[in-house]
Amino acid sequence: MLAILTPSGNLVAPSPLEPDVVRRLYRAMVFARTYDRKGTALQKQGRLATYASFEGQEAAQVGSAAALEPEDWMVASYRDAAAMWMQGYPLELLFAGRTGDERGGSPPAHVPVLPPSITVGGHMVHAVGLAWAARLRGERRVAITYFGDGATSEGDFHEAMNFAAVFNTPCVFFCQNNGWAISLPREEQTKSETIAQKAIAYGMPGVQVDGNDLLAVYAATEEALARARANEGPTLIEAVTYRIGPHTTADDPARYRAGTLTDEWRQRDPLERVRLFLSERELWTAEWQEEIEAAAASEIDRAIGLAEEMVPLGPGDVFASMYADLPRHLRLQQAENMAGWG
Repeated sequence: MLAILTPSGNLVAPSPLEPDVVRRLYRAMVFARTYDRKGTALQKQGRLATYASFEGQEAAQVGSAAALEPEDWMVASYRDAAAMWMQGYPLELLFAGRTGDERGGSPPAHVPVLPPSITVGGHMVHAVGLAWAARLRGERRVAITYFGDGATSEGDFHEAMNFAAVFNTPCVFFCQNNGWAISLPREEQTKSETIAQKAIAYGMPGVQVDGNDLLAVYAATEEALARARANEGPTLIEAVTYRIGPHTTADDPARYRAGTLTDEWRQRDPLERVRLFLSERELWTAEWQEEIEAAAASEIDRAIGLAEEMVPLGPGDVFASMYADLPRHLRLQQAENMAGWG
């Protein structure tokens, strides 16, 4: 397993990033955790329909997204808000989507991020298609797709991996192995010793990395992206991490996993090891921590406000985004619909 930064904040290999860049990414990780905890609180207040937390997976998402270029495609799942935000997805739309507002799935045209996928594994094939299109157009763009360990047991995973390898598409498959596919532990849903070794059968490199190690995640992703841009094909990255919270706010993890296991993983907190790294280099203070936490909370509250201030959709809006010029039979249906709401 690739590792660079230990839980105690010490380097076991050269850092791929300068300390000032690590400091910037630590700030992003603090922002991500603040967002995540706000999301859980909002759902408990009844202001979000549901929420899938990612506490403990900040290094996996921030570290990998930091290696991307601004035009690279990202196709993520419902648990990847930090990565999506890093690549430009507006916070207010991430929140709006969680309220059930479909406009949350319509990012601005300049944002190369698809809406979060709810279906497990179904989005990976779209990332391969985007990567293939980029290659056919002669672009340098790479597509990265995020998914959990449970998704590797889906047929879509096989199809996406096989197609990507056969057609040599510039795609990076990023698996956040957080140990659980809802209530099913990884060892009960695949007999493969690692997720990374699944890449062998498809003829592509597979890399297992400490998913709570910001520096190792960045290094592995940077190398995979470089291979893709050099027309050397796709890579599968397995980031070994842990889901501290429930699968979603509708789940009770105490029913299927021991609290002692979660306590053990808290000792490998991805934020804490970066904080220790920065503190050793006099790049962290308690005052700065308070400052960045306050700034994160303020920005997230602003985004929540924007999401909640969106004018509710009306009964006729179901027709608005289907065609540039609405066909006659749909115009009639729209008129009938509006008349019914009188």
